[in-house]
Amino acid sequence: MAAARYRRGVPNSDCDVLVVGAGVSGLTTAICLAEAGLRTVIRTAAPPAQTTSSVAGAIWGPHLVEDSPRATRWRRETLAVLRDLASEPAAGVRIAGGVQADRDGALAAEPEPDWLGDLTMFGGAARCGAEDLPPGFGSGWRYAAPLVHMPAYLEYLRARFGAAGGRVLAGPVRSLPAAAAEHAARAVVNCTGTGARDLAADPAVTPHSGQVVLAANPGITQFFIGLPGAGAELVYLFPHGDTVVLGGTVVGGDWNTDPVPALADRILRDCAAIEPRLARPRVLAHRVGLRPYRPRIRLEAEPAGPAAPSGPAGPPAPVVVHNYGHGGAGVTLSWGCAREAAALAAPAATA
Repeated sequence: MAAARYRRGVPNSDCDVLVVGAGVSGLTTAICLAEAGLRTVIRTAAPPAQTTSSVAGAIWGPHLVEDSPRATRWRRETLAVLRDLASEPAAGVRIAGGVQADRDGALAAEPEPDWLGDLTMFGGAARCGAEDLPPGFGSGWRYAAPLVHMPAYLEYLRARFGAAGGRVLAGPVRSLPAAAAEHAARAVVNCTGTGARDLAADPAVTPHSGQVVLAANPGITQFFIGLPGAGAELVYLFPHGDTVVLGGTVVGGDWNTDPVPALADRILRDCAAIEPRLARPRVLAHRVGLRPYRPRIRLEAEPAGPAAPSGPAGPPAPVVVHNYGHGGAGVTLSWGCAREAAALAAPAATA
């Protein structure tokens, strides 16, 4: 049994790779590593059900994130995975139809965004007619896309990680190299979202808070996204079976995670104006999450500082891989980014 505590000459090693963070980025990255045969442990200050990911709506589509060739590649890789997961009932993913609209009619004059072109596998997008739009909205797009019920999805990811031999350990991490040394891991992956501002000393990460209201679903089956503008705030409805997620807000630089009653009232009022069945909703919960915005997603490997010595020479310093800064597109980019982060961590873990 003692031999099982050693790996490639590293004493007391209980994993090859340590992943820090148990939101959607941390879980998908850990799955990619564990399913590749690497012993993987997640360390997290909050369980998956209490992460920012659990508050998300969550529909596939870029939001509050960089527009770049690599982000395009990551979202397309993720779209293909979510399409396949829609056939697995336990995953909490379904292909839902709905509308994204604006109030000033500007979308009518704009060409189809390239990300809508990615959805041809679900029938593509069509411009909305007046009959598709609620009062106060001037133009929009109708399309179908993966819609993810985050409580079910996070539990699916956690179970899949466990089935691959992974373990989730509770506890804060104050230093990435020190945490890797504690587990004698050859690599550590930082998936801490807004927590990376302190953990990675990265002031480019800023929170964009999002408040939502969870209500009993009165029979809504299609999503609606109303873009902000002309003095109006972002509004959305994301139905998930018996419940519907109502939003929302995007407040840059706001670290508050306590629901604000006035914002909840505004959300409910705006949603009722779009969908009359929400005029008197049965409210189930109020939630706030902090979107980890960064002008450019940080997905890279860097050498860490020296690890604590073990024996005359001591083990090699662990490699630190960063995978954070996805803004409002954590789910949308999750699998593409996770695969790349895992590919960066794996060589060190198998050296």
